Amino acid sequence: KLAPETRMHGVLVDVYGIGILITGESGIGKSESALELIKRGHRLVADDAVDIKEVDGVLMGTSPFITFGMMEVRGMGIIDVPALYGLSSIQDTKAIDFVISLEQWKPDANYDRLGVDNEYIEILGVPTRKIVVPIRPGRNVAVIIEAAAVNYRYSLMSKESPIDTISKRVAIVNKENEQKRY
Repeated sequence: KLAPETRMHGVLVDVYGIGILITGESGIGKSESALELIKRGHRLVADDAVDIKEVDGVLMGTSPFITFGMMEVRGMGIIDVPALYGLSSIQDTKAIDFVISLEQWKPDANYDRLGVDNEYIEILGVPTRKIVVPIRPGRNVAVIIEAAAVNYRYSLMSKESPIDTISKRVAIVNKENEQKRY
């Protein structure tokens, strides 16, 4: 039986060993963010179109053959990533760990500021974590994506979230303040 598959618009990158599917409207900066990540030593899997298969509950992403190793950068055209950045800058397939959705900053939107709003999208029946990153001038999206990858890795390795740590610290401060009263 063939694995279920689909093609999604986006960019798939390997950041610190974490597979991140970057999505968003055309022209929002997905490829430019991926290019900055490549420059920082991470790997491109697919640009613009990502072929995704579900294998035993895991989403595996790859590039269509015709665009493998290539990126479209607005204003420059098509670039050959391994020719410019070396063979270590590309990867043929990667498990998708989560999705980063880039969207234009909306001043009235309620963006997650604590990391507690776990949003998911379903891809081929697999619930996949989704992080919305609002875009506006001056934000270094590549650094935000790197931080998301490291934070995801930390969440896999630690039983305690940053919110748990803050809660414990608040309890310590409250206890110290209570003791100072007496």
